[in-house]
Amino acid sequence: MVPLPNHRPKQLSLGPLEAEILKIVWELGFVTVKDVHDQILTNPNRELAYASVTTVLNRLTQKGWLACDKQNRRFTWHPLVSEEQAKTLQAYEQLNQFLAVGNPDIVAAFADSLDQASVEQLEAISQKLKAIRKAQEEQ
Repeated sequence: MVPLPNHRPKQLSLGPLEAEILKIVWELGFVTVKDVHDQILTNPNRELAYASVTTVLNRLTQKGWLACDKQNRRFTWHPLVSEEQAKTLQAYEQLNQFLAVGNPDIVAAFADSLDQASVEQLEAISQKLKAIRKAQEEQ
């Protein structure tokens, strides 16, 4: 289980091109605009302006997903959260939105439509929550 990271992007929502470029940054680690542009253009049916890559990298930096470093006249970007941490953050956000409904009857109404695998997952979550509560009480 990946814990929630200390750093959280200012904005979790990403457009399709932002998500694609972020995935490339996760795969490569430290990147330049050229690295990302070249990676996208490995698909012969794909066109994307070099300036568009720069814009998206800057937007991901503003949203808090990436950090930009300038070394001499060369800019490089690297992720501030890993792909696994991003999935954890997104799941956490979705759970909070779901629980924000606030009415236990509405939330419980979904139980009738769950398949067996979902019920087993909920049971596993319940067991983990019980273990966490017990550990906290023993402190």
